Parts: sequence; structure tokens; C-alpha cells
Amino acid sequence: MKLCRFNDNRLGVVGDDGVRDVSAALSGLPSATYPFPKHDVLVAGLDSLRPEIERLARAAKPLPLASVKLLSPVANPGKIIAAPVNYTKHLQEALADKGIHHGNLVQEIHKAGMFLKATSAVVGAGEGVKLVHTDRRNDHEVELALVIGRTAKNVKAAQALDCIAGYCIGLDMTIRGPEERSLRKSPDSYCVLGPWLVTRDEVPDPGSLGVKITVNGEVKQDAHTSDMILSVAQLVEWGSAFYTLHPGDVILTGTPQGVGPVKPGDKMVATVERIGSMTVAVT
Repeated sequence: MKLCRFNDNRLGVVGDDGVRDVSAALSGLPSATYPFPKHDVLVAGLDSLRPEIERLARAAKPLPLASVKLLSPVANPGKIIAAPVNYTKHLQEALADKGIHHGNLVQEIHKAGMFLKATSAVVGAGEGVKLVHTDRRNDHEVELALVIGRTAKNVKAAQALDCIAGYCIGLDMTIRGPEERSLRKSPDSYCVLGPWLVTRDEVPDPGSLGVKITVNGEVKQDAHTSDMILSVAQLVEWGSAFYTLHPGDVILTGTPQGVGPVKPGDKMVATVERIGSMTVAVT
């Protein structure tokens, strides 16, 4: 199943013929009062809501995909955990290009660890990226993103995939400079998630997916998740060793080689095999 959020926080099922509005299923979610939960209630309740979502989708009239504004498929991620330099060739290009490392020490992921992006940076494909500090280099970084489906702590890699609700495409937009990663990667709109959430059953092997991005029609990054240093399961294991993972938490699995600058007016098209493509405007 492909689930999207669109327009005014509507919930949709994406198919070959368009988007089918299944927002009525949201009435089955538990009501929340202050203090609000630390997780995304839709992701947490997805398994129980799925029969009703499927029933509503069968009866709904499809809307043309081009007619809707796609939001992030995860409305309320509690945290966004990101994996730096998780592709060997990207590590090599980061070490070689001063425009990327900017004098910072670049280490492979086992030494660098993971980092956090602000949840306020999250937008959907239809909202686009609004650059800040345009006097500096702003880069695209396309990644496979995974969404946690249940509360997990100290998970072993062998069980890690069972903790995942689904996958989407992630754009880890980055301002180059000397500051810490989290600061430079967390401005508003610098974490694009989309175009929809593909449930785990549609991605049997997240380590066997093509990942690509074009800018104004020119291929910039084109790689494969089999090239990752740490696998999806290993990233979940490592992240859960430091944090309790909650439904709706997002892990960005790292970007491959080919990162490069974008400027206002550019159009990015990010693609991950078995998920789809999303077009993202840069302003």
C-alpha cells in the first residue's frame, strides 16, 4: 500500500489511477489530549486501520495525482535520525572536495556516528525546498528513508525490519560550512519526505533498491542501497541502542556519491526503486 498526505491534511491511497481519499478512516484514531503522545498516531495505528483504509479506497473516486499537493507522509515524527557518509564513494568525494568538508574532519560512519535533524525541517514534495543562506553552497542529498512502526529499544539487526512501518524517499538538504551537521541540515524545508509511505510488505529487501536524483533533467546521483556501509537493519539496531524508537520516527539511511549544489529555480526529481519519484521545486 502507498499512503500519502495531501492538500489540507487529507489521507490518501495512491494507485495507478491516482489518489483515493480515505480520510474518513482517521476517525478510528484515538483522541489525544495534552500532554500529546511522543509518536505519530497514524503510523502507530496503521495496522488496525488498514482494513478500513482498504475498504474506503475501493469505494473512492480517484483524484489525478497532478491535482493534489503532496505533504510529508509522516505528520508528526518524534525524531529524525540521519546516517552520514554511509556510502564509501560519498566518503571519498567528501574527503576530496573542500566545498563539501569545509575543513571539517570527515570520518566514516562507524566513527562519525549518526546525527539528528530537526522535525521542523520536514516538508512534503509539494511544498518544495526554500533555501536559506544562499551566499553559501546548498546541496541535494537523496536517500532511502525508513519510518519506524512500533516502539523499539535495543533491537538486534535480525529483528530490525519487523520494527519498520514502511519507506519513503528522503532529501537531506545541506548547507555547506564549518558548523555542526545538525545546524546546517535543519532549516525549515531541509528534510523532504515523500512522495508517499510505501508499507514494508511492498519492499521485501531495502538493501536492493536503486536511488537516483536529477536536477533540471541532469542525473546527479545514481547508486544502489546495496552499496551502503551499514544496512537498514544495522542502522535500526544502532539507532535503537541510543534512543527509544517510536512509531513515526524517521531514519535517513545516508546519501550516495554525486551530491551537488542547487539554486532557486532548480527542479529536483528524486527516485527510489519500488517507492516511486517525487518532483521538488527549489525556491
